[in-house]
Amino acid sequence: MNPDILDSSAWLECLEDGPNTIHFGPILLKLPDLIVPSIVLTEVRKVTLKQRTVAKADEVTQSMLSGIVIPIDEAIAIAAADLFIKHKLPLADSLIYAVTLAHNATLWTQDDDFEGLPNVRYFPKIKL
Repeated sequence: MNPDILDSSAWLECLEDGPNTIHFGPILLKLPDLIVPSIVLTEVRKVTLKQRTVAKADEVTQSMLSGIVIPIDEAIAIAAADLFIKHKLPLADSLIYAVTLAHNATLWTQDDDFEGLPNVRYFPKIKL
């Protein structure tokens, strides 16, 4: 069974208890076996600090740190550059996708930049 990754949009959707939590919530329950790319940690903490309290950001960060945090090493950085060019992904997304492919994981997302890519489970964002 392949490991799973929630991208930043999926973590934030669960934090907000948004409509796509139905898809992402069961994956979130796989902590501590969930892979957490370090760039996702940065993105989620940044948004949480902007929208909520430091205490909430610390709580979310601690939850994320209970997963398998994958740093940006040389191999991930090089692969991300290639994916950036090949798929025209934004830089952060190319890093997330590089981690996904390096670990033969499944990426769960509602970010349409990933739609149609291998190893991705994409669910369109539902506007309320």
